[in-house]
Amino acid sequence: MKARHPSESETVMSELMMPNHANIMGNVFGGVILSLVDRIAAVCAIRHSKKQCVTVSVDKVDFKEPIHVGELITGFARVNYAGKTSMEVGVKIIAEHLITGEKRHTNSCYVTYVALDDNGRPSGVPPIVPETPDEKRRYERAAKRRASRVMERRYDQGRGE
Repeated sequence: MKARHPSESETVMSELMMPNHANIMGNVFGGVILSLVDRIAAVCAIRHSKKQCVTVSVDKVDFKEPIHVGELITGFARVNYAGKTSMEVGVKIIAEHLITGEKRHTNSCYVTYVALDDNGRPSGVPPIVPETPDEKRRYERAAKRRASRVMERRYDQGRGE
């Protein structure tokens, strides 16, 4: 399987936040943000693997600041790491006040996907070839997070959870 460069999976998606996306205070629901995160990360994983993909996990999501009705949210996603059948996709959310042009980084998280074959079973994905210092840093940190997730899963399975 031919290795792929992280930029080949890069995905950008924007959506204007409307009243139906928000609570009575005008703050966008966290679930709306998570929906955008999952959609953009899925496109990114599919671009990388060229296969259907399913969400396996979403790492810690912090809501740094509220997003308001009328703001444009833009998600930026890129595959940071690829294992045998899984990929870690990094997602960054920026909220933009369209009138003032002010932009705020409101959320970041990592989403893990598994590629599936035609029978719905895990299927191999191309490795990542990081080239720039930033890509290498992202790759190394993602590899550490993956190792930590694998250890947690083994621990949980040993305890029967």
